[in-house]
Amino acid sequence: MLALVVTVGRADAELASDELWSLGVIAIEERYDTETGVVELWTSLGDDVETVAMSLSGLDHEWSWRFEAVDERVSETWREHAVPTWVTHRLMVYPAWQRRPDVGDVVAIAIEPGATFGMGDHPTTVLSMRALQAAVAPGVTVLDVGCGSGVLAIAACLFGASYSDAIDISPAAVPTTRDNAVCNGVADRVRVSTTPLREVDGRYDVVVANILAPALIELAADLKRVLAIGGQLIVSGILADRHAHVLRSLAPLNLVARDDLGGWTAITLGA
Repeated sequence: MLALVVTVGRADAELASDELWSLGVIAIEERYDTETGVVELWTSLGDDVETVAMSLSGLDHEWSWRFEAVDERVSETWREHAVPTWVTHRLMVYPAWQRRPDVGDVVAIAIEPGATFGMGDHPTTVLSMRALQAAVAPGVTVLDVGCGSGVLAIAACLFGASYSDAIDISPAAVPTTRDNAVCNGVADRVRVSTTPLREVDGRYDVVVANILAPALIELAADLKRVLAIGGQLIVSGILADRHAHVLRSLAPLNLVARDDLGGWTAITLGA
C-alpha cells in the first residue's frame, strides 16, 4: 500500500489539505516537525503512481510530495472487525474479503473500499441505496456522482438498471469501482471515470449524488442538466436538520421522498 506524503510549510498546511480534499482523499494525517516547521500531510489516492502523479500536477502550488510504502497489516487492522450491513431486509452489503453470508435469496453486494469512501455502512450510503431501490426500474440509466467504491452504481445495476456511469474526482475510485463491478458480476454495465460532472454529456433517468452539501450546491446546475425529463435525482450527504439551502439550489425540482438515518437525510427529487 502506498501513502502519499505532501510536504509544506506550516502556513500552507490548511490550504494544502483543502486541495487534497478536492482531489478526493478520504483522510489526512498531519505530522508537524517542531524543529524544522515543516508539515507532512499523509494520505492516499490509491496505488496507481502514474494516475496519482497526473492528479497532483493540477495542484495550484508546487509543494513537494512523495510516496511511502505502508505496512497494510498495520493500516488495515479494521478489516478484522468489518461486518455486513443490512440496508433493508432484502439488501445487504458485505466485505469482499469475507465469504458471502448464508442469508438466502437476498441481494448481497460484496465491496472492497480500497483507498476510497464507500464500504456501504455509512448512513448516507444506506439511505442512498434505499432511495435507489425505490427509483430504479428495469432498463433505466443511472449516473453516480462521487462514486467512491462504486457501491451505488453497482447496486443500481443489480436493481435492474441497463447501465450505470460512475464518476469521481479521486483516481483511486476508478480501479476500485472496476474491481467491485467485476466481483458483483456487473462489469459490463458499470462505466467509471474521473470525468468532471460539467463534462458529462447526455441525460440519465436516475442521478444519485452522495456528497456533502457544499459540493451539491456547487454542482446543482449540472445535476439538473444531466437529469432526464421525468427522471429522479437522489441527493444525500446532507444533515437531516440543515438541508433547506441544498433544496433551494436544486429548484425547481420537486420533492418526491425523504428518508432520515443517524442525523443524515437522503432526498429524492423529480424533474
